[in-house]
Amino acid sequence: MSNVFVALQKLLPQHALSRFAGRVANSRNTRLSRFVIDRFAAHYHVDMGEAAAPALDAYASFNDFFTRALAADARPLATESDALVCPADGCLSQTGIIRGETLLQAKGLGYSSTSLLTRGDLAARFDNGWYATIYLAPGDYHRVHAPIDGMVTRTIAVPGNLFSVNARTESGVRGLFARNERLIMEFETAIGAVVVVMVGAMIVASIECAFDAPSSPYLELQETAQHRPVARGQEIGRFLLGSTVIVMLPPHAITPSPDFTTGSTVKMGQALGHLNLAQAPRGQR
Repeated sequence: MSNVFVALQKLLPQHALSRFAGRVANSRNTRLSRFVIDRFAAHYHVDMGEAAAPALDAYASFNDFFTRALAADARPLATESDALVCPADGCLSQTGIIRGETLLQAKGLGYSSTSLLTRGDLAARFDNGWYATIYLAPGDYHRVHAPIDGMVTRTIAVPGNLFSVNARTESGVRGLFARNERLIMEFETAIGAVVVVMVGAMIVASIECAFDAPSSPYLELQETAQHRPVARGQEIGRFLLGSTVIVMLPPHAITPSPDFTTGSTVKMGQALGHLNLAQAPRGQR
């Protein structure tokens, strides 16, 4: 069944379907947006009690609803100053050490950090480092936040496929995250280089960055130099439907929290682990 599901996606016009969904999601036709929002919220059991605007009729379009802000106290940040905070709500689908420039996508299936990041020199900075892959289900909060204080030094917008991201495609499409459209954000921090990768998916109408960066869909690979200070917990982007966030840290940079393992539900602001600041590169402590 998984093979049929994957084969069907290869035949579908992924980008055309996603852009059509985007137009529908951005429509301000009141009857259409009310219909879609009401049914989506009911089907996915969206908890509007934690939203800044809890009434469904407060949103002019489905996109407004989908990228809704949360109440100020809905996602408290971990209080420890050395905590690496989770950048998004979702499921911790994979986590571990990047060995031989390989990250685990699904059981028995890996992909290379070079193919994900498009640059071997950047990927090399994370070999033997730690990573976490967070899958955002449709009903989750879909804004993405900085996991650490630092300076965004570069964004890399990468064109690609738009396979759906779920357990079936993760086990059936080799190199899924390195094949899909994605936005890479590179940070310089107290522990060295950190990257956050926002991966697009089927029906994801857009990846939006919270600062100046190329707009999706990405028609060509675009590197943009940045000099953008960000604070831990600050919004850095959002998905207009679905997908996945991957965080990568350099070697020996973190002691992962024992509270979270593969399959754990996570919330933005929770401590994924604690930074080993004593092991930071010289000049960055």
